[in-house]
Amino acid sequence: MKYLIFTIALLGIPPLTFLLHLNQRWVKYIFWLMILAMTVYISTSINFFSHEDYRGSARGMEVSFIHLLSIAVLGELLLRRRVRDFLPEWGYRFYFIYFLLCLPSLSSAADTLIAWFEVWKMIMLFFFYLAVYYYLRTTDDLRTILGGLATFAIVNMVMVIKNHFEGYYQPHGVFPHQNCMAVAMHVFGALFFAYYIMHGMKTYFGKVCTLGFICAAAATLRSYSRVAIVLMAVSYGLTSIICLTTNYPWRRAKRILPLALIGTLCFGALLPRVIERFQNAPEASGITRLELAGSAMEMIKDEPWRGVGINNWGIKINLPYEYALRAGRKPNRGEDFKDGIVETVYLLVGAECGIPALVAMVVWFLWYWVSCIRLMFKLKGTRWFFIPAGLFGGLTAVYVQSAFEWVLRQQLNLICMMFFFAILSYLNTHWRHLKIIEPELEDTSIL
Repeated sequence: MKYLIFTIALLGIPPLTFLLHLNQRWVKYIFWLMILAMTVYISTSINFFSHEDYRGSARGMEVSFIHLLSIAVLGELLLRRRVRDFLPEWGYRFYFIYFLLCLPSLSSAADTLIAWFEVWKMIMLFFFYLAVYYYLRTTDDLRTILGGLATFAIVNMVMVIKNHFEGYYQPHGVFPHQNCMAVAMHVFGALFFAYYIMHGMKTYFGKVCTLGFICAAAATLRSYSRVAIVLMAVSYGLTSIICLTTNYPWRRAKRILPLALIGTLCFGALLPRVIERFQNAPEASGITRLELAGSAMEMIKDEPWRGVGINNWGIKINLPYEYALRAGRKPNRGEDFKDGIVETVYLLVGAECGIPALVAMVVWFLWYWVSCIRLMFKLKGTRWFFIPAGLFGGLTAVYVQSAFEWVLRQQLNLICMMFFFAILSYLNTHWRHLKIIEPELEDTSIL
């Protein structure tokens, strides 16, 4: 049944593209539909050549409703001749270089089909990335994207509450795992926290953004992810400091203080559970992390330039390969045993794709971090200063947490990150235009 629905959706792309071209205002609603589809990502995606029991970052040639809609939007923009360059800004070029440097790892993959799953994922993400960027470049409609992302954070919190009443100790919301949710909510929370500090809740848009911040922060706390809870001080602390460097710092401080009090009370209520998480953390878990990190280093030593094969970690960590044994790990020799993934995205990419690909990924990540700093100077005094201010705090926490998690290879997390990266790419190329037009944030609904 799922394949039939997918086939109908696939065949619907050309007519949808044509309809969007006839009525270009509908593109905005397609973006709302894409964000809605993010909240039900697992049930609106399909894996071709699926290997659901595989312990890797991609388990099939995944296509989701979001991908299909983004291709339709990109097709409509191509018909309007709005897409003039497929590498329009340095962020895209660094992503393309990273992609190219991952391809040599195909030659060392034990299973080329499984390796192709990750390559396919990167290609589909690129189309999505371009669709968001060129939509913004064509319309300057930041409010639709930001309002949609705030709504996503709110819906995620609704699902966290649902998980709570279903008996989950660590709710995961709309994400596949609680740590995936905690990493993503760092950026959502910091971005909308910056909006609240800079603009308050005078408009309907402001109320939606503020509620998005509260839901993102609450979801992070409720995940009981130890690293994420510690890094909340980094993301929200940096965002607060940056926003207080602008005009009228006392006005900003008056908005921060009540939230700081409420946040302290909420954290105090959750503190016993948080302490329990730290005290009862199994020693074996820490040992396993170190052993898997050691295995990754053994892979990098053997294949420093091309890696052991993109998305092939789940094969190479197990017998008959000896990377785990060489790192001191004694894998279960059961026929169906499959060992875990190294708990850091940096070592995972280095092991699977080699040092050049790892460097390219880090440069790609850091480009947007540096872009936030540059844009804070360029957009200071404008209504959009909160975007680089919030994303700087959020991305800092995500990049640090990625040293302890591999979730930036998870599809839904990457889609969220591509939204934020595309926004920064748009600001990098259009900040002068935004300073000129200075659109008012009217007290009207965008939902």
